[in-house]
Amino acid sequence: MTRYVGGANLQKYKVGIISLGCDKNRIDSEIMLGSINKDFELTNKAEEADIIIINTCGFIEKAKQESINTILEMAEFKNKGNCKLLMATGCLTQRYGEELAELIPEIDVMLGVNDYIQINKFINEFIKNNKRIINCNYSDENINEGERIITTNKMSAYVRIAEGCDNYCTYCIIPKIRGKYRSRSMESILKEVNELVSQGVKEIILIAQDTTRYGMDLYGAKHLHSLIKDISKIPGVEWIRLLYCYPEELYDELIQEIASNKKVCNYLDLPIQHISNDVLKLMGRKTSKESILNIINTLRKNIPDIKLRTSIIVGFPGETEDNFKELKEFIEEIKFDNLGVFRYSKEEGSAAALMKDQIEENIKKQREKELMKLQKEIVIKLNQENVGKIYDVLIESENEEFYIGRNQGMAPDIDGMIFIDKKNPMNVGDIIPIKIMESTEYDLIGVVYYESSK
Repeated sequence: MTRYVGGANLQKYKVGIISLGCDKNRIDSEIMLGSINKDFELTNKAEEADIIIINTCGFIEKAKQESINTILEMAEFKNKGNCKLLMATGCLTQRYGEELAELIPEIDVMLGVNDYIQINKFINEFIKNNKRIINCNYSDENINEGERIITTNKMSAYVRIAEGCDNYCTYCIIPKIRGKYRSRSMESILKEVNELVSQGVKEIILIAQDTTRYGMDLYGAKHLHSLIKDISKIPGVEWIRLLYCYPEELYDELIQEIASNKKVCNYLDLPIQHISNDVLKLMGRKTSKESILNIINTLRKNIPDIKLRTSIIVGFPGETEDNFKELKEFIEEIKFDNLGVFRYSKEEGSAAALMKDQIEENIKKQREKELMKLQKEIVIKLNQENVGKIYDVLIESENEEFYIGRNQGMAPDIDGMIFIDKKNPMNVGDIIPIKIMESTEYDLIGVVYYESSK
């Protein structure tokens, strides 16, 4: 879970935001900060804030509980701090607005996922009338856009290219929270990228619930490859990274663009969730084991050095020991560079919640443990193969001993890092050729590489 506090001051009110959940939620929080910051003074201390906003996540049980705990924790500042207005926004409030309002009366203003650009209006309305506001209405027509305050490392920024989802996987309630799939216009996206680059951003990370379907609703065909091509022409863009690409939606023009465009990271996040055809069918996934294997082979054939990340759900209703064994053998065979494992969460309102053969929690935990142990062994071996190789590395930070950065095969916050000896001075934001000298479980250690050292 991403968590940070930022904010600002209107009429001498200080405002702080805590953002929970995914990168799409982070963008919403950055849009809120951008709107608030026109009038507010920034603060990153909750105890100083007159107004505290929690942008919640409501995707799975663990995330819901964290969101509720955070709201309750921040509510304490109404008693012992400066807080005069407690606001909750995001997926949890969109999903459980009335119940949450009754459960936590300390919440003064509650918004869903739609009205972030109007947040100043709601703050002023509460200050003026001192009357509780519950506004969790929803419209499929809206996509949150606007000026943002970047909360990442300033070298990288996420750009949402579409909102919502039409897939209706049986375990997921995102379509009910975020609505139907709708792409942003290319003009709007390119304008945002230009603004981000003017702030010093070098890596553009494209996200959506499914990035590969971009353009279908607006232009009648998939146009992610066209969007990438146009972004790559913007001066200052060094890397373009693609996340959340459904394997069944990958297409030839996109693969060719990744393979031929030097600014596109040879890295794909392919959320496959499972490999057993029986389980994929139960999940409502629009793919098959054969199709997944075919697209992985196609990617590795056309882009030999591509790094692949995926996410897996274990303990889905009806997942048998044979299904799990098949999944484990698949992971051992494919050797993903990075892999996240999640225990199935029974979410009310989802089709899977009504299925028979729900799996006991102890079995889910054991299967998760087995896959994580296997993946750890795979990553250690893959990391060892990096020793002696040379990568362009984006320097993001430094400590007393090392400069710290990533290569194109590492996404921020979720993958490993590269630690570089400080013998050679460099600046945060530089992209430097680095020779890998050592590997650890998940990270790499390197030195600056000079052509003369060949």
